[in-house]
Amino acid sequence: MAGHSKWANIKHRKAAQDAKRGKIFTKIIRELVVAAKSGGPNPEDNPSLRVVIDKALGANMKRDTIEKAVARGAGNADGDNYDELTYEGYGPGGVAILVECLTDNKNRTVAEVRHAFTRAGCELATSGSVAYLFEKKGQIIFSDQINEDTLMEEAMDAGAEDIINHEDGSFEILTSPAEFILVKEALEKKGLKAEAGEVAMLPATHAELDVDTAAKALRLIDALDDLDDTQNVFSNAEIPAEAYELL
Repeated sequence: MAGHSKWANIKHRKAAQDAKRGKIFTKIIRELVVAAKSGGPNPEDNPSLRVVIDKALGANMKRDTIEKAVARGAGNADGDNYDELTYEGYGPGGVAILVECLTDNKNRTVAEVRHAFTRAGCELATSGSVAYLFEKKGQIIFSDQINEDTLMEEAMDAGAEDIINHEDGSFEILTSPAEFILVKEALEKKGLKAEAGEVAMLPATHAELDVDTAAKALRLIDALDDLDDTQNVFSNAEIPAEAYELL
C-alpha cells in the first residue's frame, strides 16, 4: 500500500502481523516450500528463495523451521502442489487492488476473495484490468531516525534505482527485484537497518482518498490479507495517516 505516511503504514502492518503471527508463519512456510520446489534449495542459486528466507528471518522465524520448509519443498513432497494466482479488483473509492494467492483449491480461493470484495460493497475485476498499474520492485523502508545523506550515498553505491523522501520523514529505497537482497544486505553491512523490506507490486499512480474512504479500503485490504490462501495484497490507495485511527 502507498500512502502519505509510509511509517504509519509499516506500523499498521506490523501490528496486524503480530496479532496473527501463527498465520503469517504458515504463509511464509508455504512460500518457502514453493520457492524451493521451483528453483532449488540453495538460496545462492535461487533469488526467489533468498527473498523469502529474508522475509522469514524478518518475521523472527527460527532457522530450523526455515530449513525444514526448504527441505520439504526440495523433496517435492506430495500435498505441496500450490497454484500461484493473482486476483484483481476495485476497492472503496475505485482503488486498484491486487491479491496474490498460493492455493491447492482454486474454487475455494476465488470464492473467499470474491466474498471479501462483495462484503465491502466492491467487486472483482477481469484479469488485466488493474495489473498494468503496478510494477514489481524491491522496496526498502527506513524511518526518519537516519541520516539522509549517508543513506542516499550508500544506497546508490549499493545499486538502488531510486530514493524517495516521504512527507513523514521516512525514506523508501527502490531496487530491481533481482537486486533487492543485495542492496538490503549492503546497507545492513554499513549499519543501516531497514524498518521493513520486500519485493512488492508498486503502483505507478495513486488514488487519493478521504479519511473515511481510506479506512474502508484498509478494512478490505486487511480482510483480504487475513484469508488463508492470500500471500500479498497490493493497492494504489493513498492512505492519510488519520485513517489508521478509525480502525
